[in-house]
This record gives sequence, C-alpha cells and structure tokens, in this order.
Amino acid sequence: MNAATILKLKGRSVVTTTLDKSLLDIAKLLAQHGIGCIVIVGDNDKIAGIVSERDLMRAIRQAGPKVLNEPVSDFMTKTVVTAREADTIDWLMSEMTTRRFRHMPVVEMGQLIGLVSIGDLVKIQIGIGQVEMEAAATREYAS
Repeated sequence: MNAATILKLKGRSVVTTTLDKSLLDIAKLLAQHGIGCIVIVGDNDKIAGIVSERDLMRAIRQAGPKVLNEPVSDFMTKTVVTAREADTIDWLMSEMTTRRFRHMPVVEMGQLIGLVSIGDLVKIQIGIGQVEMEAAATREYAS
C-alpha cells in the first residue's frame, strides 16, 4: 500500500495559505478546518513551508502571546520533507517516526497533490490488521 492509496481513501484536499499570514491567522485556520497543520505556499503555489499546532504552541511558549502578530514565515518549518504517490506506508511511517513530525505533503511533478498524516497511517494499519485477523479467524473456522 502507498501514499496514492491513502489519498484515494481520504481525498486530496489540503489547506494552504501564504507566507504573509500571521500566526494568529494560522491558529484561526487550524481551528476553522479542524486540522493539525497548514502547508505554506509561495510563488507558483510551490511549498515554502509547513506549520503545525506544535509549531504554534512552541512559538507562544518561547515569546508569549505577542508572537501571534508575527508572520508565519518566521516560525514555519522551511525544509519540508515530502512524499510521492508511490512511497509505501512503511516508508512514510519510518520517515515520520525518525524525523519526528506528523504530516507529510505529497508532491508529484512539483505540485502539491495531498497530505498524509500519522493518523491516516494508523487508520490504514488498524484496517489491515483487522482484515488479517478476520481472514485468520475464517481460515481457522473453516478448518
């Protein structure tokens, strides 16, 4: 199973915004959409960064609430690790675990086409586990 399969199941919608937004704008978007991160885009809709709830909380912890008026570009992760549709679930899980992040944009031919979260991967793994358990139970019952 790969990133394309996950996107097929969950959809390809990704909330994005621009570099000029404030951290308060980001907080409002996160709450409005009930999501954990936002991809920040620059020229030609290319990924310029990513900002998560954790990034927002870290900024507030370090500088206090006044930081909410600062531009997201000062606090976002600028080096964004991305996936391709062909990347396997095992690879995605390994990257997210090793690099300690929860969201990975999926990019094909330079264009953002989706986002995979650690929650998406867990849901898939649980589903696979249930199917395997049901198949084993069926085989055992048939024997």
